[in-house]
Amino acid sequence: MISIFKRCTVAATVVGMLGLSGSAFARTASTGVHGMSKTGARLAARRARIAAAASAAATSAGTEVVSLTKDFRLKLQNMHTGESLDIVYRVGNTYLPEAVEKLNYFLRDHNTQDVVEYDPKEFDVLHNVLARLRKPNGVINVVCGYRTPETNAELRQNSPQTGVAEHSQHMEGHAIDIRVPGVSTVALRNAALSLHAGGVGYYPTSQFVHVDVGPVRQWAFGRSPRKPGRRHSRASHVASGM
Repeated sequence: MISIFKRCTVAATVVGMLGLSGSAFARTASTGVHGMSKTGARLAARRARIAAAASAAATSAGTEVVSLTKDFRLKLQNMHTGESLDIVYRVGNTYLPEAVEKLNYFLRDHNTQDVVEYDPKEFDVLHNVLARLRKPNGVINVVCGYRTPETNAELRQNSPQTGVAEHSQHMEGHAIDIRVPGVSTVALRNAALSLHAGGVGYYPTSQFVHVDVGPVRQWAFGRSPRKPGRRHSRASHVASGM
């Protein structure tokens, strides 16, 4: 006959190996030994505290605790080519190579048809912006994706008032200019800023927001919508990431 001590030892081992909760541990230690039930409860409470701390840390960093089976989906519309894309690009912490390849092509330089390999974290920025806006199924209008150095130089020369930077993050596959139908440019900018994930450029005149995965920074270019009793002037700060 197994002694009470041995039964408790076996139950405690199962808790350590399988991560049983306090209530499950109490059922396993069916001898009713009060001391072992308290141990199980303490283990369960400790796990709960660790999980809560991890969740709080993720929230403060603008991220989330990700399930290994969670789908990350993007619905995009290219304003220049007219193409649309509805795709799951990531499952849990794993990026799907075929989906990322399709996104890279979708975001190609529409002038030259050249494609660059985007940093997939840029796609996470788009996904998380929609989450912050509470529009997880929303569509993102892509105003500008990848730009070749030649296209970037041409834009700077022909459109000097657009704020195109010489060393643009668009040329690195690190930036996308976006709109979200039904969302104001201000609200979109604020959602992007709340992520602290990279650069955020606010373009109220052209009505789009630049988001990139470069250094964390922000800037504005153009005039904000006119409000009674306030004077407006062109923003003087243009960062190097646009």
